[in-house]
Amino acid sequence: MGHEMSSSGNSSTVPDSLISADDGRRYWSGIDADVNGMLGGYPGVSRIDLRTSGSFLAKLGLGRTKGQKNVKRAVEGGAGIGRITQGLLLEVAETVDVVEPIAKFTAALEGRPGVGRIYNVGLEEWRPEEGATYDLVWNQWCVGHLTDLQLAAYLRRCGAALSVGDDGKTKGVIVVKENLSTAGRDLFDELDSSVTRQDETFRQIFEKAGLSIVRTELQHGFPEDLYPVRMYALRPKKT
Repeated sequence: MGHEMSSSGNSSTVPDSLISADDGRRYWSGIDADVNGMLGGYPGVSRIDLRTSGSFLAKLGLGRTKGQKNVKRAVEGGAGIGRITQGLLLEVAETVDVVEPIAKFTAALEGRPGVGRIYNVGLEEWRPEEGATYDLVWNQWCVGHLTDLQLAAYLRRCGAALSVGDDGKTKGVIVVKENLSTAGRDLFDELDSSVTRQDETFRQIFEKAGLSIVRTELQHGFPEDLYPVRMYALRPKKT
């Protein structure tokens, strides 16, 4: 599910307490299943968004090695119409599972080569299949629809499903790419019932989820009237 990109919104003392999954899904059910709808009227940012994300993955060693995809299985959380699945993840991964509560968005992904399981549920409800492991879990412009507690729990589940190398160390990685509030507080958006978080809030949630930031970068090249966007690559803390 895409997230409203422009920097408008109202504040509240505890913004995430105002989130309503029903209100959010009602909003997105009325949005067109195309790139313009997913990107809140800014379809032109898609190309640079995907290019920057691909570069970020390459710096993490995810992509292609000698022409071969080195990501066996990925999952996109809040995938919407699969803009990122089709424009990036299928370029680097053999199989991509999709989590997206709005079924009309994922209809075009049914039966597409490389697309694995399609889960039409919210991230707060999604559970990886028993025994499933992922080299990459991608989340972009969607986690604002989860409360802080839901997001920490979701990320913890994702961390437990990451692939492990022959050396016993976690090999897989979680990526969160989201808008950042620069207002000195988290902002609630009544339009789609979501929260735009500060960098500080994200870092606190990652800590609660038992995750460490292994790499983070700001997105460059977007129009100035949009929120800043940051990418975080996460792995479970070493025990």
